[in-house]
Amino acid sequence: MESIRLGIIGTGSVVREIYQHLYFASEYSHLLTIEAAADPNELALHDFCDRYHIPRNRRFTDYKRMIQQVKLDAVQVNTPDALHRQPTVDALAAGLDVMVPKPLAATIADGHAMITALRQSGRLMGVDFHKREDPRIKEAAARYQKGEYGTLQCSIWYMIDKLLVADPNHHPRFFASADFAHQNSPISFLTVHMVDALIRIVRLRPAQVRAHAWSQKLPSLKPIAVPGYDLCDTEVTFENGAVAHIVTGWHLPNGAHALTVQSARLVCTEGMLDLGLDVPGYHELGREGIVERNPLFRNFEPDGRVTGYGMSSPGRIYERFLRAANGQLSTDQRATMLTPVELGFWTTAVLQAAESSLHRGHQLATGAVAGAPVDIRDLVRAALGDQAGEYLV
Repeated sequence: MESIRLGIIGTGSVVREIYQHLYFASEYSHLLTIEAAADPNELALHDFCDRYHIPRNRRFTDYKRMIQQVKLDAVQVNTPDALHRQPTVDALAAGLDVMVPKPLAATIADGHAMITALRQSGRLMGVDFHKREDPRIKEAAARYQKGEYGTLQCSIWYMIDKLLVADPNHHPRFFASADFAHQNSPISFLTVHMVDALIRIVRLRPAQVRAHAWSQKLPSLKPIAVPGYDLCDTEVTFENGAVAHIVTGWHLPNGAHALTVQSARLVCTEGMLDLGLDVPGYHELGREGIVERNPLFRNFEPDGRVTGYGMSSPGRIYERFLRAANGQLSTDQRATMLTPVELGFWTTAVLQAAESSLHRGHQLATGAVAGAPVDIRDLVRAALGDQAGEYLV
């Protein structure tokens, strides 16, 4: 087998920003044959399919029909986070491998259902947490796990987008739907990146979560106001007592030097790490002002190829799918792909705990909420009952 026959479920903003390059212009494109696409938003569906010459009879508004009617080896589920579960379960049941952009799911119950379906199917699933392939995160993880810095004690991470990402009044609109920032939050969209990167580095299990959040800028937008959070601080306590603050939002002035301003510091018993995520490439001064270009994430090469860890993260998942199909994936490699940490189960647990913390919290001032502490183990037990033991070992 030379390539994976891939069906695309969801053709919206994440495809426009990242995956169209993976499919058609990356060093991994030869691994993939895009056979069909499905999206209930016909405008997004036809825009994508027209651009890449996908025939009319391979375009579907119902992904189930695509799975039934088109010969596929795998699907990529590009739906909103809260809708990952059913397409993934259906595809696995149909004997297909599945790739999902981060996070695994929005809830513990959905994540568990997807992992259960995966184990029952005998197929493979990969979750594209692309920061795992950021060379700075990889180097930090390797050195931390060798004991270079001792044990994590405390950490702060931040990842804050320009307002245009969440502002439905901005033209062109960053997300197709005007209510994206209402239906999602900085926790679901951004915190998951940083939590997963931190877990990847320190290999510690989260024990408790408490969140604070502010809804002050987005409700003031005109003419379309957004009843959502501008900024969130998610405090994660790990089982060894280490504490991390993950600060995320999408309300920086649009004149910020980068679409996403981000960085991290980890203080450990034997040293400290400063991850200069704010300076991934170079500054340029042009019509837009001073802008940070990030070729580490996505680099447009002179020959038209797109490289960077935004491509290599999902690309390497597809490489593993292809090796498995050709009988070249080792037992150890397959087992690693099926672990809760690799699939991002604990990142989903932190996501749900943070949202639950805010839901149980109280108002501090206008638009400011102080969340209640949420015990991760209790949350997993409440969500999964007797099956919680699969994770709480």
